[in-house]
Amino acid sequence: MEVGIIFKIGAVGILVSVLGQVLKHSGREDQAFLTSLAGLIVVLFWLLPYISDLFDTLRKLFVF
Repeated sequence: MEVGIIFKIGAVGILVSVLGQVLKHSGREDQAFLTSLAGLIVVLFWLLPYISDLFDTLRKLFVF
């Protein structure tokens, strides 16, 4: 796994948490929830190739 992806995930986490707090304090809880959900989806799309590689490696390891 690349080190850069860890920094990207951290940056998205910080950005989403700050934006969520700003939206919650301004009374927009629905938009804060959607912001958190969008951040989660973005990170999952970034991690999808790594998860796929993990399953391919496990399949090659355990299938003879």
